Amino acid sequence: MKKILLLFLPVCMLIMAAQTKPKPKSSVPSKTTMANGKKVFDAQCLVCHQADGGGVPRMNPPLVNTSYVKGSKTKLIQIVLKGMNEEGDIDGQSYSNVMAPHPELTDQEIADVLTFVRNSFGNKGSVVTTAEVKLERSKLKGGK
Repeated sequence: MKKILLLFLPVCMLIMAAQTKPKPKSSVPSKTTMANGKKVFDAQCLVCHQADGGGVPRMNPPLVNTSYVKGSKTKLIQIVLKGMNEEGDIDGQSYSNVMAPHPELTDQEIADVLTFVRNSFGNKGSVVTTAEVKLERSKLKGGK
């Protein structure tokens, strides 16, 4: 009986530990994040990148199915924080309009708008977190 109890106790502890493990965060953005991101997009991004995310040819790049939207979240965060003032080539197209920096946006607003962009206009990307934005902002200020 003691042997059974000694074998049963660790099994019970493992089952309990497995049930109390935090569930991984979903890579699917919440409706609230998407709604908040759309508000920021409409206020800050829509004029240049257009309501459909198509941009303006040779001036403002599209947000539809482009490597930079689907690619590095870090690079996108840096573009929002620092802006972009050099003529750039994106996916074989050249764009010349300056993108103003938006350091006035909160970490939450940047996370929400980038999550919105990465999951709108036919894009499917991972969620941008406030922690990721905060880290990039601190790097620009001479942090880590």
